Amino acid sequence: MHRKRILWIAVAISLLVAACVLVAFLRKGSPPAATPRAAAVVEVTRGTLASSLTVAGEFQPYQQVDLHAKVSGYIRWIKVDIGDLVRKGEVLATLEVPELQDQLQGAQADVRHTRSEITRAQSEVVSAESTYSALHAEYTRLAEASKERPGLIAEQELDDARAKDQQAAAQIGVAKAALDAMQQQLGVSNATSHRYQTLTNYEQIVAPFTGVVTMRYADTGSLIQAGQDSNTQTLPVVQVAQSDLLRLRMPVPESDVPYIQTNGEVQIKVNATGRTFSGKIVRFSRALDTATRTMLTEVDVPNPDLTLSPGMYAETTIQLQRKNDTLVLPAQAVVQNGDQTYVLVVDTTNHIEKRNVTLGIQTSNRVEITGGLQVDEKVVASGQTDYQPGDVVTPHAAFIPTEAEEVGN
Repeated sequence: MHRKRILWIAVAISLLVAACVLVAFLRKGSPPAATPRAAAVVEVTRGTLASSLTVAGEFQPYQQVDLHAKVSGYIRWIKVDIGDLVRKGEVLATLEVPELQDQLQGAQADVRHTRSEITRAQSEVVSAESTYSALHAEYTRLAEASKERPGLIAEQELDDARAKDQQAAAQIGVAKAALDAMQQQLGVSNATSHRYQTLTNYEQIVAPFTGVVTMRYADTGSLIQAGQDSNTQTLPVVQVAQSDLLRLRMPVPESDVPYIQTNGEVQIKVNATGRTFSGKIVRFSRALDTATRTMLTEVDVPNPDLTLSPGMYAETTIQLQRKNDTLVLPAQAVVQNGDQTYVLVVDTTNHIEKRNVTLGIQTSNRVEITGGLQVDEKVVASGQTDYQPGDVVTPHAAFIPTEAEEVGN
């Protein structure tokens, strides 16, 4: 009985203590909730966005040619060496071809002989025509007399006169044919003479355009073989390059080929000279190199003072796309996971929302948003893996370096 009373007293004391704790808890209120995590956010803004491609380009002469001799001969003299400036039409070297001069003189003599033969043939035509005129007149008189007084002229005499008349007429045709043959022969002789005269002109090696001699292959007395076709491995005399206008050649990767167009802007930096300038795309091959999967693209660069040399490299930046007044986000705010591209949006109640987006132009630090967001919406700028949809956060503005600051770093 005593033990039961002690047990009831202990229970009563426990209930009293619990009641006191409950009263104290109700007086103080409920326990404080956990503080929301901070989240660095950026706002979706409108701006101008341009994508570009930076590749190494190489300067090449606008024109470059190896000058070969059209005829075989020895170098009589050569007056240029590497680095010399030459003008279009300037004689650079002269060949000595004695047998060619003999052939030219022979052809010219043949022309003179043919002309003499033509003069003789013309005289024969005149003689034949005179003979025919006399014989034809004699036959005509005999024929008229025989017609007026039959029997006066013997038939044999009349037949002989007719035969001589016909023979004289035929002789005119023979003489004219001989004259025509001589005239045709004169044309052949003139063509042969002209050919040798043209070959004689090839004894001089002439600059085809204004440029610089970049290579000299022969010296005085060198034997030069005629370069008559591309299959003949002949030694050139000199190499001339046009360097006052250069081609800047750049390889454009396959992925960027669709954005290349004539008059596209290019920024050019030549490290060797420290010079920076702009240019425009003039031409491109419209075909990919199957080995490198790149397309050859060219910019014409004026070089009147020859400060740029063929073979120099340049850092070229080609503007590919440009959009004005478009939705823009820092690239770090966009998450790309496989085929999925999304951002974490902080709504007006500071809750995290996962939202898929579509992208347009992309640069090294900014991207264009073409779908999924509206201007002024807030997006988590970094550490996206630390948040889940539905989380409550305390947003604060993220520090995003400008393009100039990134380049400086």
